[in-house]
Amino acid sequence: MSRRIDRLSAQLKRELATLIRLRVKDPRVGLVTVTHVRVTNDLTQAKVFVQVQGSPAEREAAMEGLDAAAPFLRGQLGATLKIRRAPELTFEEDESLDHALRIEQLLDEVRPAGGWEDGDEDDAEEDSTDEGSTPR
Repeated sequence: MSRRIDRLSAQLKRELATLIRLRVKDPRVGLVTVTHVRVTNDLTQAKVFVQVQGSPAEREAAMEGLDAAAPFLRGQLGATLKIRRAPELTFEEDESLDHALRIEQLLDEVRPAGGWEDGDEDDAEEDSTDEGSTPR
């Protein structure tokens, strides 16, 4: 990605977080955190990743509220950032935290009761090398 796109993505993230918190009056949009913005190379579209707090129904309603507010937010971005054409905004729920929590849960299930032994890695390396063999 170019530096310009990286800078624009970071700036959009900051501005959108502020606009959503202060200017969006839709009651469906509750506690929303903008986690990442991905702008296309031609700068015409921006995918906004958000984390939404609440039940699945509340999260779905918040996403609908954000989609409804997208034209307003785009206009505000154009005026605030003084760019020729603000990108079209599409909102997508960021599920990376949910994935990380699920991985942690799975690791907890397979972790031995006493934890991992410190010498396990060293033993595995010694088993893989054979003194009588020649290196390839």
